[in-house]
Amino acid sequence: MGDRGKFRTVAEAIALIQPGSRIMVGGFGLAGYPEGLVEALAASGIGDLTIISNDLGSPGVGLGKLLTNGQIRALVGNYYNWNPEVGLAYSRGEIGVTLVPQGTFAEAIRAAGVGIPAFYTAASAGTELGKGKETKVFDGRTYVLERAIHADVALIKASRADDLGNLVYYKTARNFNPLMAMAAALTIAEVDESVPVGSLDPESVVTPHIFVDIMVRRV
Repeated sequence: MGDRGKFRTVAEAIALIQPGSRIMVGGFGLAGYPEGLVEALAASGIGDLTIISNDLGSPGVGLGKLLTNGQIRALVGNYYNWNPEVGLAYSRGEIGVTLVPQGTFAEAIRAAGVGIPAFYTAASAGTELGKGKETKVFDGRTYVLERAIHADVALIKASRADDLGNLVYYKTARNFNPLMAMAAALTIAEVDESVPVGSLDPESVVTPHIFVDIMVRRV
């Protein structure tokens, strides 16, 4: 590593994203999402993206800008009520949408990070979301086979990082970020504050540095 270690500018980090990529983005609404990275991605014009996220913000706000800009080809997530542009774009055939129950969504990302290709869950059994999927009965209850969710790039947000990339999160802003850090080929973390190695209480580190490839400082 050079003098900057894993730190790069936001522009340098976004330049690593290719058109057509599958991108995971942490956050729950506007809580714990990497605002600077998302703004830069929206400004970049990089398109044909598959966005894997809990939601898509509001029209023209946060991740919603990517849809407003026409940069999205497909969505994988579960809570799009805040953004009516998602339903309109889907109805017009402009984007594909894969809905995944929220708990299944989190577990499928975790599974990708720990090398589990698929798992059974009862969450979507007997519903439209479970149609066409393999099922199996355990102890008299039907479960649906769900595949792990992988990505090319994860854009995540952390509160503090040391210079190696060990990450600490702030309360509920943690949400999906630690899971996504493990499930992508390239993980880019936006951090509020960086501190020297040895400054973080090891017990407070949630994401070890081995899962973090690039870091940017929030501006």
